[in-house]
Amino acid sequence: MMTKAIGFDNELYLERQTAAIAQRVNQFQNKLYLEFGGKLLFDYHASRVLPGYDPNVKVRLLQQLKENAEVILCIYAGDIERKKIRADFGITYDSDALKMIDDLGERGIKVSAVVITRYENQAASRAFKSRLEHRGISVYTHGCTKGYPTDVDVIVSQEGYGANAYIPTTRPIVVVTGPGPGSGKLATCLSQLYHDYKRGIQSDYAKFETFPVWNLPLSHEVNLAYESATAELKDSNKIDHYHLDIYNEAAVSYNRDIDAFPLLKRILEKITGRGSVYRSPTEMGVNQAAFGIVNDTVVREAARQEILRRYFRCACEYAMGLIEKDALHRVEHLIQDLGIKPEGRCVVLPAREAAERAKRKGKGNDGVFSGASIALGNGEVVTGCNSPLMHAASSMVLNAVKVLAGIPDEIPLLPGNIIESIGKLKKEILLNGKNVSLNLEETLIALGISATANPMAEVALKKLKELRNCEVHTTHIPTPGDEAGLRKLGVNLTSDADFSAKSLFIS
Repeated sequence: MMTKAIGFDNELYLERQTAAIAQRVNQFQNKLYLEFGGKLLFDYHASRVLPGYDPNVKVRLLQQLKENAEVILCIYAGDIERKKIRADFGITYDSDALKMIDDLGERGIKVSAVVITRYENQAASRAFKSRLEHRGISVYTHGCTKGYPTDVDVIVSQEGYGANAYIPTTRPIVVVTGPGPGSGKLATCLSQLYHDYKRGIQSDYAKFETFPVWNLPLSHEVNLAYESATAELKDSNKIDHYHLDIYNEAAVSYNRDIDAFPLLKRILEKITGRGSVYRSPTEMGVNQAAFGIVNDTVVREAARQEILRRYFRCACEYAMGLIEKDALHRVEHLIQDLGIKPEGRCVVLPAREAAERAKRKGKGNDGVFSGASIALGNGEVVTGCNSPLMHAASSMVLNAVKVLAGIPDEIPLLPGNIIESIGKLKKEILLNGKNVSLNLEETLIALGISATANPMAEVALKKLKELRNCEVHTTHIPTPGDEAGLRKLGVNLTSDADFSAKSLFIS
């Protein structure tokens, strides 16, 4: 199998990042609230744009500091109410918070408390709070901060941060994180600082956010990939003019941090009663990611591919009515500025060609002809198309594991009686009459059943793990069963912004 080119050195990064955090803790001597931006666990965006990056390297860092660190987990009540989804897992933010508590606990990292931010006694948030408390987890609620963002005197008062519940902590490093952006991490840090100073504890604040990378050029593809990933939030990378004015050094930040810096500086000065130690947004950060890059060419290409993935994702989300068109336009402008095209993703054209072949042969389903393709680890591209028996993604995966296992194409992996039985179950018992072809999740279960009696299927089943991190494209937005199956296989999926069926309900 071909080895993918590595562009990032985890051990070098870990060494530099740990030293930077230790230096910041020593600078303040007492207690440091360290806001973790981005994903603390399973940071797949970082691993895609920085080939070689361990998606859990931040947790490895925390494990090195765990005797001196604890975690406060923030989640915005509005995200609980509208059931916001973490796309890479397909689970809601509140479920992701539960998963994060479990994952950190398994790694020996203490989660001291969960904070529900901007809490107004909403029904789903109240139920989430009760569920956690019944499991012995400390839960605090913070409302909207009175006076924010204009009246610093009110913000830094008993009516503002003082109205929030204080979260007792015992360790010198308090990591404040959340399942996604807008979780209320910064407000929680500042609220804690306010309460600490009222108690005579001189705590401080810093930020650990991987992207944008402050000491890479503004136009570097890694920083542009961050813009594409936050297109819906309207984030844009900018030169930190505060840093440039003071140090005559160009440093990259993003619009929200730069715009908020004057207010944040005044709040910190009001809380601490002294001049802020930070003179620019860049100085607040402890980000050593650039020092882990060992092959800039590999990293730039990986970031370009991530921007293309984000383009396809935005196009699909716009088609489904999940985002506004300006978010899609932002990513379109990025790929135009870079001079790249969606077809530059190696699996796009083969998937479309597979759909065309299905159309010429009349092998679609319900008048829809879909194609799918996957680039295996050795660079070989394998395709599949839909039929009355199975979805395009199902066909593609079966064809791929046949190639990996060296099984001739004419040998079936799924006996006809199993396919027929599942189709009959869906049509006659589950009352899913029009949609009897097997989606990928159903196909994987059928393959598992077949492996008990078919040695070829057993060999093919073992090859499924080799599909992880492979690139996949489908010509239609995947159905829930296809999406779930592809997510569990761990592939990097993109899709054309077309629906998989004429039926409004099925698609």
